[in-house]
Amino acid sequence: MRRIITVTVINQSGVLNRVTGLLMKRQFNIESITVGHSEQPGMSKMTFIVHVEDEGKIEQLVKQLQKQIDVIKVNDITDKAIVMRELALVKVVAPPQARSEINSIVEPFRATIIDSGKNVVTYQVVGNPEKIEAFIDLVKPYGIKELSRTGATAFVRDMQKAPSPQLSILK
Repeated sequence: MRRIITVTVINQSGVLNRVTGLLMKRQFNIESITVGHSEQPGMSKMTFIVHVEDEGKIEQLVKQLQKQIDVIKVNDITDKAIVMRELALVKVVAPPQARSEINSIVEPFRATIIDSGKNVVTYQVVGNPEKIEAFIDLVKPYGIKELSRTGATAFVRDMQKAPSPQLSILK
């Protein structure tokens, strides 16, 4: 089962190593990890997507992460309404005669061309990991010369549940 964990940490040397070391020690497979500055100065936010077989291990992991000295906040946001995005750069083999066909295939993904050469086009695509996978699957038959993915980043939506239509009428 995939779990999405966010960790807010003090931005200082060695924090990433300590947190990933804890995951490694507990034998969690990290499918994706992103780290970047948060809205708070001196703080960073980590987003992990981990694969776990035993649900009890996640609870144990969250508690152990919270005990780390540089960790401010830990959340398992898997079952919440979230916004999640990933960026991929995909260099596709695209001779001039195939470009219009490839562009029509990638157009629904709102991928943008960020570079082109004689026989290759580099696309930037942003979306949830499933969208990225679908994009890659569609361009794979043309030949992927190079691929780079950022890993997913996520946070909880403000509204966890849409208000019922009856409640909005009463307001």
